[in-house]
Amino acid sequence: MKQKFPLGIQTFSEIRENDLLYVDKTEAICNLINAGKYFFLSRPRRFGKSLTLSTIKALFQGNKDLFRGLWAEKNHDWKTTHPVVHFSFSSIGYKELGLENALHRQLDELAGDFHIVLTEEGLSRRFREFIKKLAADHQVVLLIDEYDKPIIDYLDDMPQARANQQMLKTFYSVLKDADPYIRFLLITGVSKFSKVSIFSELNNLTDLTLHPRFSTLTGYTQGELEYYFAEDIDALTDILALDRNELVDLIKEWYDGYSWDGKNFLYNPYSILSFFDRGQFGNFWFSTGTPTFLIKLLKEKKFV
Repeated sequence: MKQKFPLGIQTFSEIRENDLLYVDKTEAICNLINAGKYFFLSRPRRFGKSLTLSTIKALFQGNKDLFRGLWAEKNHDWKTTHPVVHFSFSSIGYKELGLENALHRQLDELAGDFHIVLTEEGLSRRFREFIKKLAADHQVVLLIDEYDKPIIDYLDDMPQARANQQMLKTFYSVLKDADPYIRFLLITGVSKFSKVSIFSELNNLTDLTLHPRFSTLTGYTQGELEYYFAEDIDALTDILALDRNELVDLIKEWYDGYSWDGKNFLYNPYSILSFFDRGQFGNFWFSTGTPTFLIKLLKEKKFV
């Protein structure tokens, strides 16, 4: 029976509850959450960042049943749980509401989820109050996905991009003095250009982007490809009339080549899942992962 692929699904619980393919990254994730407190990671779109955050969320919430058969089931410390706050800038509605109003609404929704009443005025003060009250029993885990999206989406409107950059800097400045209340923080995005200016006050942020120990945290290694997709590779050798080695080499030619340490080369998960799901080669990432501002710029310059 052909295994089911989690195409477009970035929620760990949904993948596990529906018996979809999950390439076990929990050993690397557990190593990360035990290695420190404040982290930043930049990776391309569709490269497993959101799924990594979702997996971390499930770990800290103590959802052990979701990890049955995975490395973390027997190796993670399940005794202590933590409240988890997950910001995803792809879904807060900043284009419709404006960034400040969208962040206020997100705080209201999160406070409601945790039955917290916010009494302070101003975005930074409300965020600080929320973290402090949420950490009353256990330290808070903060997961921030696509931190740079409100900037990247406006690279063709630099005044708005700079305004959003300043708003985010003000918002994140709260984290500097919130150390007693935070157990773990991971911020992800596709760029590094705004890291310095936005997080200038958060000088204890460890950049994982080129960290050799965590270079394979997202993406599929050669070993993972050949182990988790072994039956799919065998099935496609007949369909494509290739022997196994030829097919593996062709997959590598199409989709391999990402590296952040110069030693480990990785496959884009979305491209690999799309390839095995369709049973044919194609430029799958380009149709979904290309930044809209880049397409807009190419059209303006009459390149497309």
